[in-house]
Amino acid sequence: MKQSFIHRKFRYSYTQVTIKLIIAHVVIFLFTMVSSRLATYLAMIPGAVLYNHWYWQFVTYMFVHGGIGHLFFNMFGLWVFGLPVERQLGSREFLLFYLLTGTLSGIFSFLAYLIAGVNVVLVGASGAIFAVLFAFAVFYPHARIFLFGIVPMRAPVMVLLYAAIELFNQVTGTVGGVAHLTHLAGFAFAYLYMLFRLNIHPMDVFRRL
Repeated sequence: MKQSFIHRKFRYSYTQVTIKLIIAHVVIFLFTMVSSRLATYLAMIPGAVLYNHWYWQFVTYMFVHGGIGHLFFNMFGLWVFGLPVERQLGSREFLLFYLLTGTLSGIFSFLAYLIAGVNVVLVGASGAIFAVLFAFAVFYPHARIFLFGIVPMRAPVMVLLYAAIELFNQVTGTVGGVAHLTHLAGFAFAYLYMLFRLNIHPMDVFRRL
């Protein structure tokens, strides 16, 4: 039986596209540090999308970062969790997963900002990184991660903890200047991607722990 478009699989290959994504993030970050105009074109600015029709920003915002620390922690997360997830999915599937979840997280954030009537500049790959972390927890549910380098916990527990923290911070506004909704959207779109594209039920994995 012919597979539907949604479920059509790529031929498996492993080319370490994670490393190439990290290089792309670093290169674009360096360019935006030199040119603030370029950063304005690439960051996701709701007003620019709405009135200038700069729809590419839904994708390019992921490659703009607010500083070297922001870039480092995102790329460290992509390196640690992205490589094993890429091995599991294959490079083409992983690239689609990364870009699609990041883009959808950006679109979701845009709509949320639009409804709230705010024109916040959104930058960073955190939505896609949180999606990758979610996928890692599903594929490697017994992997132990040291939170803050100290507290050991299984990957799914860390996902649930992060989700709770992000939700709390979003509701209370405790930590400002962080796109909590984008992070939560990354988890949500990773869940939907695995459910509809990969036919994996993440909650079944979590319940078995």
